[in-house]
Amino acid sequence: MNRRVIEVVEYDPEWASQFESERALLFDTLGKIAVEIFHIGSTSVKGLVAKPIIDILIEVSSLEALDSKAYQMESLNYLVKGENGLAGRRYFQKGGIQRSHHIHAYKSGDLSLERHIAFRDYLRLNQAVSIEYAKVKVNAANNCDNDSNKYMQSKNRFIQHYEKLALEWFSTKKV
Repeated sequence: MNRRVIEVVEYDPEWASQFESERALLFDTLGKIAVEIFHIGSTSVKGLVAKPIIDILIEVSSLEALDSKAYQMESLNYLVKGENGLAGRRYFQKGGIQRSHHIHAYKSGDLSLERHIAFRDYLRLNQAVSIEYAKVKVNAANNCDNDSNKYMQSKNRFIQHYEKLALEWFSTKKV
């Protein structure tokens, strides 16, 4: 069985344009179902090391309407994964075993939308935190034996800590 290789690479400025191309395709495919489409994850933070996977967050008007577009998402080479363990989310993967894109979709008003945006923006504005996160990510990749659950677990404490701070910061920014 082929196993996914988990690697963390230096920031690639092409990630932003790769996201923009995919964003246009997704808006064309989803139409008014897509309220907004955001670039999230490490590839959205300039200068941050990352697994070379474009993470995309889609705010949708209706999860049911999004579900009705499964065939169209498959035609864009996305694997439709349903909730994939998180109630209220729709998850899609593209790029086979190594993956090139992940989509996380939530209905408008879901707090997970704010959580993802707050963490991204917090990393973008706090270089010291971003540098610390890079070290955590490299260490996780080097010690996970290509086990994605191990990789995620190695980052969880950092993410949970800074996600909480990011949400506090984000709530003051919105006022």
